[in-house]
This record gives sequence, C-alpha cells and structure tokens, in this order.
Amino acid sequence: MSRTSYDRYLTVFSPEGRLYQVEYAFKAISGSGHTAISVRGKDTSVVITQKKVPDKLLDASSVTHLSSITPTIGCVVTGLIADAKAQIFRAQQEAADWRYKYGYEITPDALARRLANINQVYTQRAGMRPLGISMILIGIDPEYGPQCFKLDPAGYFVGFHATAAGQKQQEAMNHLEKKWKKLDNGRGVDDAAAAAKKLSRAEVIEIAIEAMSTVHATDYKSGEIEIGIVSTADEEDAKVKGMWRVMDEAEVEQHLLAYAEKD
Repeated sequence: MSRTSYDRYLTVFSPEGRLYQVEYAFKAISGSGHTAISVRGKDTSVVITQKKVPDKLLDASSVTHLSSITPTIGCVVTGLIADAKAQIFRAQQEAADWRYKYGYEITPDALARRLANINQVYTQRAGMRPLGISMILIGIDPEYGPQCFKLDPAGYFVGFHATAAGQKQQEAMNHLEKKWKKLDNGRGVDDAAAAAKKLSRAEVIEIAIEAMSTVHATDYKSGEIEIGIVSTADEEDAKVKGMWRVMDEAEVEQHLLAYAEKD
C-alpha cells in the first residue's frame, strides 16, 4: 500500500500513526464557516453562534445551530448540519432512554460521555464514517451547577469554563484565555474554577458576545447571532429558571446594546 492511499481507509493507521479520515473530519468543522463560543459562570452556562441565512427566500426562523436535548440540556453544533441533526437525534434518544431506565434526567457529563463513546466507535469500525461536527453541550448539574462539555469527531470530550469551536476556534480560545487571566483581579490564571464561580449571568453573556465580536471584528445585529442559555440566576424568569432556552431577538438586542455601551 502506498503512503498516499492511507487516507482512503478509516480503520488503517499511516506509518506515522495517523488516521487521516478522522483528521479530515476536523477540517470539515473548521471549514464550515461558523464559530461557536460557550462560557459558564457561577449560575449560568451560555452558548453563542453566528446565524447565517444563505438565501433570502429561506424562513430565517428555521435556520439554527442550537438545539434542545432535554429540558435542562442544550447544545450548539458546528460543522456539517446534516451530521449535526443525526447526532442531536441520537443524543435525544440516549437522554430519553436514561430517563426511562433510571427515572431522572441524564446529567450533562453522562450524556457527553455516552456521545463521545459513540463517536469513538465511528473511528474504529469500517462501514461508518466520523461525523464532521463539534458539539458543545451545556446544562445544569444538580450537584455541580452549570456545565459545559465539548465533543469532537475522535470521541474525545472534556469539560470547560469557556471554549470555542469552528472556523476561528484558536483565535477565540486565545481571546478567552486572555480574558480569564484578568478575572478576579488577575487571579484567574492561578485558579480558573474560582474565577468562573464569581461570574454573574450578565458577565457570562457579555464575555461570550465580546469574544464573538472580537474574533470576527464585527458589531453583530440581533438577527445575526443566536444565544442559548441555561441559568439558575435570579434574573431568569421563574418559569424557565434552570431550563434550556434560546433567547429571542429582542433579548439578544438588549445584551448587544449593554455590551456596546460598556465598550
């Protein structure tokens, strides 16, 4: 087998120990043209992504990268949207099975682990291909509070205080790291978890919007981004406290104005 043909087989390692098809799946994410950012604080997890409507005749309300998985867990997906739909459907199935078996809602870390295990199998067996998507899950854990997990096509998942995925992932991560270092009077660099626990709902949303605006050097309008949130903060309406929801345009506009005024 020639060296150039190692990328034709999903299950065959190259002599350098690489799985090219899995690497190509990562390129599908960065080449999607979208960026997603997630931040979590003491009582809030938030995800933000661009909303691009490719055609004027499309119904803009039907174009979204945000999705609900359980009443308290939601996600943002970056990459191939058809692959995303398949993984979201599988996640909803897994969450429903868990509730049926055990009588309570699945926690964000258990769901992330299960989906990562499924993704890993797709890199190991012929007959299926890795999904060309990166999923960021957010939710409230009854014991640990707000959670944020990122999954990749290789089957790796890990928890974050703040993370990004997609086209400008590295620039966004660099921005978030710099932001984190300044938190808690410069102590964020020593103890990221302690710094995150002091972030209010408004601060979490502001950091996410700031990161998105900075990496794209764009002042977004309310129809150009979408924000998903899970929060137990007092500012949340009692009916939706602790529940996943997508902000409407009026609420997004409020937060964009608050950020613009502070800037």
